[in-house]
Amino acid sequence: MRESRVNLKVDYGDITGFVEIDFYGGGGNEIISNSSNPRLRHLYFTYQNWTAGQAWSTFMPVRSMPETLDFGGPFIGEAFMRAVLVRYTYGNWEFALENPETWGDGDIGTPSSAIGLSGDDADPDESIPDFVTRYTHNADWGWVALAGMVRQVDEGGIDETAFAANIAGFFKVFGRDDFRFQITGGEPGRYASAAMTPDIVINPATDETEVEQTLAYSFSYRHHWNDSLRSTAYYGTAETDVLEKKRSQWGVNLIKQVNQHLKVGVEYGNYAIDDEGILAVDSDYLQVSAQMSF
Repeated sequence: MRESRVNLKVDYGDITGFVEIDFYGGGGNEIISNSSNPRLRHLYFTYQNWTAGQAWSTFMPVRSMPETLDFGGPFIGEAFMRAVLVRYTYGNWEFALENPETWGDGDIGTPSSAIGLSGDDADPDESIPDFVTRYTHNADWGWVALAGMVRQVDEGGIDETAFAANIAGFFKVFGRDDFRFQITGGEPGRYASAAMTPDIVINPATDETEVEQTLAYSFSYRHHWNDSLRSTAYYGTAETDVLEKKRSQWGVNLIKQVNQHLKVGVEYGNYAIDDEGILAVDSDYLQVSAQMSF
């Protein structure tokens, strides 16, 4: 139920507005009312080549994400981020300024980064937006895209410029089958692996604050058994340099398209954690889902 989404799109000439919520907000319970609180996903408008508001980050290759029943899929191996942004699109190029946020250690004793503070109390990392650019090459066989990001990390006693890159693609294979992938490297911090690691960490060997480095990748193959039955097998993984975190997820599903608006399916998968300094975690899951789109 919490994965349900409700959205509204409004077109007015060459202006388009879009708002979407799901029910993964905080609070709620399964004791009596089985309630879930709404959460804002997207709220933006587009005008000609411009997009402004909260939307998927320009660093995130949305079209390379596999079709999964699990809400996140292999996001441990993906660039995954919604951001408040201003984006300009010129042909195959996209240029964006996105909201900055250094996650790790607050300058004024807060556990992360002084969320909600403003004025003189605000963290220095809030002053310069993150800059992201993306180029996408489209062809008959699919597409491939390359994105780069530059941002200021000014937190926890350090002041550095962080860089990260993402390459992603979608390839048509046999019939209607497709192969999707993405690779993220550098210092993406909160932009990758669903915030598996903070942007800055304390090196246990030196006791110094450093910008964490992450390597994450995912790939998937979708096969159409017939016009109404299809499957996706996927894998995603990520590991960090300083804290030596390593996590992965894989899954395989079978989805039946009942009609234009309804699909049902079953998915089996595994999520594993093999971080340095903790006991390894290995968890299997089985999920059955039905989704109606309208």
